[in-house]
Amino acid sequence: MPPEPIRQLRDLTRTRTAITGERAREAQRLEKLLEDSGIKLSAVASDILGVSGRAMLDALIAGDHDPAALADLAKRRLRNKIPELTEALNGRFNEHHAFLVQVHLDLIDRHTDAIDKLTSRIEVMMEPFQGFHDLICTIPGISTRTADVVVAETGADMSWFPSAKHLASRAGTTPGNNESAGKVKSSKSRPGNPYLQGALGAAAMACAQNPRTYYGARYRRIASRRGPKKANVAIQHSMLIAIWHMGTTGTLYDDLGGDYFTRLNPGRTKKRAIHQLEAMGYRVTLDNVS
Repeated sequence: MPPEPIRQLRDLTRTRTAITGERAREAQRLEKLLEDSGIKLSAVASDILGVSGRAMLDALIAGDHDPAALADLAKRRLRNKIPELTEALNGRFNEHHAFLVQVHLDLIDRHTDAIDKLTSRIEVMMEPFQGFHDLICTIPGISTRTADVVVAETGADMSWFPSAKHLASRAGTTPGNNESAGKVKSSKSRPGNPYLQGALGAAAMACAQNPRTYYGARYRRIASRRGPKKANVAIQHSMLIAIWHMGTTGTLYDDLGGDYFTRLNPGRTKKRAIHQLEAMGYRVTLDNVS
């Protein structure tokens, strides 16, 4: 049983996670409603609830259905897509759609306000654990909100876990051990803490998009052989190992770099590159420039 401050912090972060999910689902309902009205705003704007998107939605609710005038409400870089916006905003939006869009927007704003209040409360409750929080934020991919969840779910005290493997097992990122009569039936990961898994899963995806970090290189290396899902779990496992050692020793994260595997085995990297070029029909001749 964790101490009361951790239990309270855990309640706050889990509630914020749940409400954030509800807001995301409400945004999906809004997008579906807009598509029903022939408005394809999400096909052009990456965030229909951004500054530009909200301005267009407010104008639609107010009764302005001119696609050109609506597209002209775009801000900053989205103005480069005004022709595409004009086409996407040419639909059959009517009073019925305006009423429902306003209902969805009101619910989204209510969720956003609740999330902001929870975040402010979490910041206050996080003060005793700020050192550990800031420490794990040095890991690539781990944002402030992800660190909030890690602190709440692990207690910011690595002495609770005898080893890094115990921490990884709690999160459900270790391979399963299903063996009978000497035969391994399945090595599927065992169930773990869903809140910790969700936060670290998002962090792992952020790492996958950064080619300059060790985690990014490791993700692509595993994904090419075993698929993106297993690669994501492997990065989560690596993050938890790093978190345990950092929390135990108090050291900052030291990234090995995106070229770690190239430096680790340059001969294999060279051989793979030559094989790929030969498969494309090239004859490769190597000259040593050093």
